[in-house]
Amino acid sequence: MQALPFRGSGQQVQGIAFAYQAHADALAAQPVRHPVVVVGAGPVGLSLAIDLAQRGQRVVVLDNDHKLSSGSRAICFAKRTLDIWSRLGLGEVMVDKGVSWQVGKVFFKDSPIYQFNLLPEAGHEHPAFINLQQYYAESFLVERALQMPEIDIRWDHKVSGLSQDGQGALLTIDTPDGPHQLQADWVVACDGSRSTLRGLMGLETEGRVFKDRFLIADVKMEADFPTERWFWFDPPFHPGQSVLLHRQPDHVWRIDFQLGWDADPEVEKRPENIIPRVQALLGKDVKFELAWASVYTFACQRMAQFVHDRVVFAGDSAHGVSPFGARGANSGVQDADNLAWKLDRVLRGVSPQSLVATYGPEREYAADENILNSTRATDFITPKSEISRVFRDATLQLAKHHAFARKLVNSGRLSVPAVLHTSPLNTPDVDVFDSALVPGAVLSDAPVSVNGRSSWLLRELGSNFTLITQGAMPAWVANWLSTLPQNEVKVLVLGPDLQDPQGLVAQRLGLQTGSAYLLRPDQHICARWHHPTQALVSAAYLRATGH
Repeated sequence: MQALPFRGSGQQVQGIAFAYQAHADALAAQPVRHPVVVVGAGPVGLSLAIDLAQRGQRVVVLDNDHKLSSGSRAICFAKRTLDIWSRLGLGEVMVDKGVSWQVGKVFFKDSPIYQFNLLPEAGHEHPAFINLQQYYAESFLVERALQMPEIDIRWDHKVSGLSQDGQGALLTIDTPDGPHQLQADWVVACDGSRSTLRGLMGLETEGRVFKDRFLIADVKMEADFPTERWFWFDPPFHPGQSVLLHRQPDHVWRIDFQLGWDADPEVEKRPENIIPRVQALLGKDVKFELAWASVYTFACQRMAQFVHDRVVFAGDSAHGVSPFGARGANSGVQDADNLAWKLDRVLRGVSPQSLVATYGPEREYAADENILNSTRATDFITPKSEISRVFRDATLQLAKHHAFARKLVNSGRLSVPAVLHTSPLNTPDVDVFDSALVPGAVLSDAPVSVNGRSSWLLRELGSNFTLITQGAMPAWVANWLSTLPQNEVKVLVLGPDLQDPQGLVAQRLGLQTGSAYLLRPDQHICARWHHPTQALVSAAYLRATGH
């Protein structure tokens, strides 16, 4: 097992390398077959592999490189991502290393306009967001994967060929020792925005590229700024443009400077051009060190379909959005969360292959929601006409004094999980609930007590399906469970064993005595009733499992 220095400084973790190792599969007379091959050892691919491994599935992870990321890259990880990583055994270490925050402030020119709170209610285990450099997130994920014998990470293994026969896929792999082939029941492409697999299959992403450029600068300094998200429109230190500031671990601050479409990326990345911009923001007397910089262009695009027979696309290989709103990496981890339990059930033979196919419409719906929010934010941040700028600036002026205008200000609607309203796995409501947690939504967390032990609701859910009931367990539940494979459904009864000390579970779910919620393995609600019966619950379970 290889231990990583993830508790050290960023310099120790950035770009840490892993040795290439030849694999016995390359010497086999015929291509060796594996249940799942994940292409890409980034946050999405590793989250998927760990989830599958926890479910007992063996996974091969191929990566065309052998290093962790350099530079901060993705830094904002949302509460939903932390909830998912917590289930994978990683939530605590991510939060401990990250910088937690929930307040954002918006400025126009040299004046504060308003602030917002992304998690105004108490009773959640995880913060609204943490800021954590991607290389740290990757280091935690790699270390967790290296602890799991079900996961085989193969560095410097580049996919150069791909074909399918309806029963699986054949991959050609280039390595330092030469090419060889593998077979897979399922292939998941998590290989980023320049996806090799997408190119090999002749597939494309469609959408919109915005004619603007932004400079990212990681600056190391001692500063007493609060741990908040600060966004400026047209500030005096960068007139006519916008700027975003985030705090990261290790006294590193992330600054995004809008540059305009005519900016030369290579010229703007030079330290002699970055340093004056940072000095204009911080003041000439503030000492800082430039740690990393990059220039990016906004794009909001996605593939027409994410599932192509036995090849499934996830994360940036399937969809991409502009960085404002933190919807890229967070959405990718939610892709993995959606896909893992479905692949597991199909591989175990307890659900038909059509269950994996439902990943497509569910995550395409989520991608469309992210793209819509990201496009609106980009249009507001970077107006492309004089009339658009006049409208934006007037909105900002009004927002200082009027709440209605604040709803129109868009510095990036920050990532929240999609409510899968149109999912074919949902069972529509037949009862009226005083709760927004409709079928398709992710269950909200809340503090609970289990036999006197303090815990959290999401931590107590089963790894497969969960039935939550209010009051005594209905008599028919034991009979229904006897018809299912062992451990397929965990039953949580709010009462003597699972207590609701603050009443938040009942309040957030709108529970009455006898009410029940059926939850999928990814913690999405698939059905709810005030008067459940075995027939109703059984039918909803069969629907949610692809039957």
